[in-house]
Amino acid sequence: MKILVMSDTHGDTSFWEYIKDLVKESDYVIHAGDVLYHGPRNPLPSGYNPSKLAELINNSVPFFISKGNCDADVDQLVLNYPLASPYIFLFFPPFRILVIHGENMEEDNFFGLADKYKVNLLIFGHIHTPVLKEKNGVILLNPGSPALPKVPNKTVAIIEDKKIAIIDIVDKKEIYTLHLT
Repeated sequence: MKILVMSDTHGDTSFWEYIKDLVKESDYVIHAGDVLYHGPRNPLPSGYNPSKLAELINNSVPFFISKGNCDADVDQLVLNYPLASPYIFLFFPPFRILVIHGENMEEDNFFGLADKYKVNLLIFGHIHTPVLKEKNGVILLNPGSPALPKVPNKTVAIIEDKKIAIIDIVDKKEIYTLHLT
């Protein structure tokens, strides 16, 4: 099984060209929030077209979407997948997954949530920066942002079998990789 993980797309469609094959090759997509609206603190993305992004999402493999701080209830009118708030729980062996957007949270909070809900993979967004780290059997994953990254690379993540990789969408190279033993 192959799962594409993304976050913080903020209504941009220009990145879709880079990931469309990844979407087609995936069984599911997990989106950690901030899907359609760019937000008042973010610059307007070059390919800003929320209705087109909603159409691209709606016509692809199944999406699991955690509602972000820039997502509004009205966005649900154009998306065929629910905006879950604030948590999504998924089980794709060997992963017990919690997805949350994560605004106003620190790393220790994520590890605490993972412990509370007995998950071994916590996916979050919000910071537009890729994170892949493991501590005491819990993996924190932030796929970064393919639209408005706060680092030089536009990124998404791929979960496949017992491997998690953060990918630069432009050159398709793995930036970070973690293998479960």
